[in-house]
Amino acid sequence: MELVGLFRAYVFAAATALVCLSAGAQTGDPGTLAQEKLVSQIKLTKTTADHSDIVTAGDAVLLHKDGLMMCSSTSSYAFSNTYTNGVLAGNNNNRAKSFLKGHIPFGGGASDATSGCPSRKFVAGEKFWITRVDLLKDGVMVDTFSDPYPDASGDQVRYYGEIKFPFPKGQTPSPDDFVKTVFEVITVAPADDSSNNQGGGAPAPAAAPAPPPAPMAAIPPPPPPTDTPPPTIAIGQTEAQVTTAFGQPLKQAQVGTKKIYYYKDMKVTFIHGKVTDVD
Repeated sequence: MELVGLFRAYVFAAATALVCLSAGAQTGDPGTLAQEKLVSQIKLTKTTADHSDIVTAGDAVLLHKDGLMMCSSTSSYAFSNTYTNGVLAGNNNNRAKSFLKGHIPFGGGASDATSGCPSRKFVAGEKFWITRVDLLKDGVMVDTFSDPYPDASGDQVRYYGEIKFPFPKGQTPSPDDFVKTVFEVITVAPADDSSNNQGGGAPAPAAAPAPPPAPMAAIPPPPPPTDTPPPTIAIGQTEAQVTTAFGQPLKQAQVGTKKIYYYKDMKVTFIHGKVTDVD
């Protein structure tokens, strides 16, 4: 009976230790904490199911390293990149299909990331979006998604890819150190530096209202009319002389070689540009 009691106590202690270790792994695992820390720093973006557009915009991020490769979002796989020792580079081979199927946000997967994938290389200073942050056994994978860019045919194309941030062999960095490494490659773009950024940032101050326009100066009354004789018209005057004296006619008519000006109270006939008759 004493041996049975000791065995039961041993089993109970072992089970309790296993439960404690499992709970600790779920709440305090360094890799999980690093992943959660990064997600808390960058608001993720949600895309449509066919990855042709953005449903909910998160934080636009700014790229600080040259050489980020992305595949067209119409491709069945994303372009895989790795950041190690301060260098960002596209991988020759993508991850295995079995892993991609469960990881890539849009499904698919291929063994070769460079076989016929319409791609684009992004350089430092360009901006894009983050759609997913996944914890791997040996690092963290960040999925990227771009705004539309014109391709060779002029069509607007979005691109997507992934960046792997591997952990140092044999250890997992602290969440702060890991986020610092990620921020060597991408950081949240300032709100006033990206028209697409839907993230935080204080709004720009409103412009001061324009001062009211100054009142217009009073217009002086016209001078009283002078006693000038009424204009006259004579046979032989030119069209210019007539319009100078009487202004433009109400209407004109051309009858053969005759041109007729109609005024309110008279009709003037011209032949070859000279007055020949006044009615």
